[in-house]
Amino acid sequence: MSDSQGVWMTQQAKDRLLAELEELSEPVGGSGTEDLSEQQSRQARIHQIHDLLAVAVVGEDPPDDGVAEPGMVLTIRYEDGDTETFLLGVRDDDQSGMEVYSPQSPLGKALTGARPGEQRSYQVPSGASVTVTLLDAVPYGRHQTQNPA
Repeated sequence: MSDSQGVWMTQQAKDRLLAELEELSEPVGGSGTEDLSEQQSRQARIHQIHDLLAVAVVGEDPPDDGVAEPGMVLTIRYEDGDTETFLLGVRDDDQSGMEVYSPQSPLGKALTGARPGEQRSYQVPSGASVTVTLLDAVPYGRHQTQNPA
């Protein structure tokens, strides 16, 4: 990871990655059941997790300044009027049902640095351009306090 500021993630995401790392580090059952390609994939994932954990910023809320950045829960409005609320951070299976978008995703890249009221556009895989308006950005911890599961 080349992000000198680190990668924001919840404690749950870190715990999940540590469990996955432990599982990947265990010897493969049976002799010779894993081919070279599978071994290389396993090693690549182990290195990816190590790199991610080395720069992880776990659960520290960013400043409550309304600026969209990793660790913030963002509420956006699409051009058709639909709204969506999600966490900008490392994807995790256990976010109390909250969608998570990576800061490296097209939407995450477009919104990073935005302030409420700003419109940003990003390109979807089909090549179409989508415009969204940032309505709100609050730190994950504050959002959790205000919206308990």
